[in-house]
Amino acid sequence: MDIAHFLFGIFGNASGLFLFLAPIVTFKRVIANRSTEKFSGVPYPMTLLNCLLSAWYGLPFVSPHNILVTIINGTGAVIEIIYVFIFVLFAPKKEKAKILGLFSFVVAVFSAVVLVSLLALHGNARKLFCGFAAAIFSIIMYGSPLSIMRLVIRTKSVEFMPFFLSLFVFLCGTSWFIYGLLGRDPFVAVPNGVGSVLGATQLILYFIYRDKKSGQEPTQEEGTMEMSNQTNSNGTTTQEGHKILHLYLGGFVPEANFICDEIELAIERGFDSHAPNSSTCLIKTKYRELES
Repeated sequence: MDIAHFLFGIFGNASGLFLFLAPIVTFKRVIANRSTEKFSGVPYPMTLLNCLLSAWYGLPFVSPHNILVTIINGTGAVIEIIYVFIFVLFAPKKEKAKILGLFSFVVAVFSAVVLVSLLALHGNARKLFCGFAAAIFSIIMYGSPLSIMRLVIRTKSVEFMPFFLSLFVFLCGTSWFIYGLLGRDPFVAVPNGVGSVLGATQLILYFIYRDKKSGQEPTQEEGTMEMSNQTNSNGTTTQEGHKILHLYLGGFVPEANFICDEIELAIERGFDSHAPNSSTCLIKTKYRELES
């Protein structure tokens, strides 16, 4: 039992490390572009809080025989601090203030847990208090991909749910779930059991939608055309109309020789459950027929 407990702890450390390193690709892009673009910085301080609380819980004077929990979460805390620093460095002012505020919240919560557990609690009461705190934020961390899972189902595309990230969520959650069961520690088993189920669900969604595109791509001629002719006082004919297209601008070619006098173009961003990146383009044109 002790050997199996130790081995699953080692495997949990390995898979957990890969999980913490998964955002490196994102941060390479942030550094290269010197901008956080539209990436959210919220997950990093929240994951940092989870790592700090879990690392504290694994210390021998809080919960014996859980030092492997402290090792991986201590490592994760260092990695997440680096992520937070990089994000703040390249984020716009509003986002920077938001992440710094969250970081202050993380420091305050962790400091409060540490002080209460050291000064006011002892023995099993200390373990229960720190265990509940760590378990709650572990579940929050594992539950963060729920919005991405909804997006995958809605768009039928796995573009925003990388396979390896889902795989390591499953492996990490499963490893620590078994570790918690073998060690009879519900504060490790329960949140990681939730993570294992969510990771498995992500993998199932990936294999269902991996070969499907997010909606059908329209052709160049797709759209609707409404045209009308108007005879001007000088005898020339003006042709007016509009064409509504999706994604691609189809070409309207007049049957005679025309000069385009006026073009109005309006693009509206819409949301189609089958094509989330679609836009509606409204083109109004006025043509003047050339005299032969």
